[in-house]
Amino acid sequence: MPRWFFPLIILTIVIVLVEIYTFQAFKTVSKNKFVRYSFLLISFAAYINFFITLITYDRSNGQTPQFQMAMGLLLTVSIPKLVVIFILFGEDVYRWILKLISAISDGETKSLAGRRKFISQMALGLAAIPFASFIYGIIQGKYNYKVLKYQLSFKDLPDAFDGFTITQISDIHSGSFTNKEKIQYGVDLINQQKSDIMLFTGDIVNNKADEMDNWIDVFDKLQAKEGKYSILGNHDYGDYMDWKNPQDKIDNFQKVKEIHQKIGFDLLLDEHRYLEKNGQKIALLGVENWGKGFNQAGDLEKASASIKKEDFKILMTHDPSHWQEKVKKDDFNYHLTLSGHTHGLQMGIEIPGWFKFSPSQFVYKQWAGLYEEAGRYINVNRGFGYHAFPGRVGIWPEITVIELKKA
Repeated sequence: MPRWFFPLIILTIVIVLVEIYTFQAFKTVSKNKFVRYSFLLISFAAYINFFITLITYDRSNGQTPQFQMAMGLLLTVSIPKLVVIFILFGEDVYRWILKLISAISDGETKSLAGRRKFISQMALGLAAIPFASFIYGIIQGKYNYKVLKYQLSFKDLPDAFDGFTITQISDIHSGSFTNKEKIQYGVDLINQQKSDIMLFTGDIVNNKADEMDNWIDVFDKLQAKEGKYSILGNHDYGDYMDWKNPQDKIDNFQKVKEIHQKIGFDLLLDEHRYLEKNGQKIALLGVENWGKGFNQAGDLEKASASIKKEDFKILMTHDPSHWQEKVKKDDFNYHLTLSGHTHGLQMGIEIPGWFKFSPSQFVYKQWAGLYEEAGRYINVNRGFGYHAFPGRVGIWPEITVIELKKA
């Protein structure tokens, strides 16, 4: 018997129970059988579609847009049900408490109260919010590019770099793209920032180099006055798919690295470059991927070779856990670190300047935006593209612009 048989049975039982429980809300609110059973039909269509996609999934192709859409539809019909279940379960607890009080009191034992219509209406009304949000996120949210601007001051920044601007992009994930016009709009928005340099912090593909073939002519239009530099991310190594033989994976990795040259980026592989202005310079470092629980190919010591401790340093490292585990503790003093990787999980709630939440924060201490400890900064870019879930809900694709200032 296959290993996945019993987990599948358990999952099926859970799905059936969830659908029965959620169906109670529709049954209470509407007597129209068409409304009731249309809800069930849509849900089970999403489940069946995902199940068929899963059992026919070929890991030698990696995650295709079709697989991602099946995942997106599954989440769209499933997540809102959690809202319904939470509210109905709360009402059930209340109903049973009343029943228990009635049973132990001196008076006549009352029957269990029926489900109240307005509670079901409230549950469905609140569930409509995430449902609509997921639909929007799949159709438009993944293209809702936001330009986030920061101004950072440093006492030891060379005078020549006062006002120097950096545009950071991350996590392109070209293998997920389907709409060239929307992606072109995002690239044009990047160019409109007219920054001095452009830095890309990894994950140019999902797995395979040929995912970028149809997008070279879009991304080779990216412009920066004084250069474009990049690093690799965990997806660029081809670790998340099956290869016919080891050599194919090696060849693919080489082609992924060549993509950066094709679109005009200087790929830093545990290397550094000095950026010079008016006889002064700052160091730009780029390491291969280093992540807690992920590939740890990056060699910070190698990238820092021949750099002086007193040099002003900007580090590109894809995974922010590298900063948390290694970089911020290093007395070599990396002034500014730029990362990506998390995507902010592509779903959450953000009210700029007030509140931000995503389940991503339970995994990464630095998961989206700018953080500072002891005068050292990290910016975790939310990503330009998307992966796994084919949309964004509340956590929008990001273009970061950072201006360096002399304190």
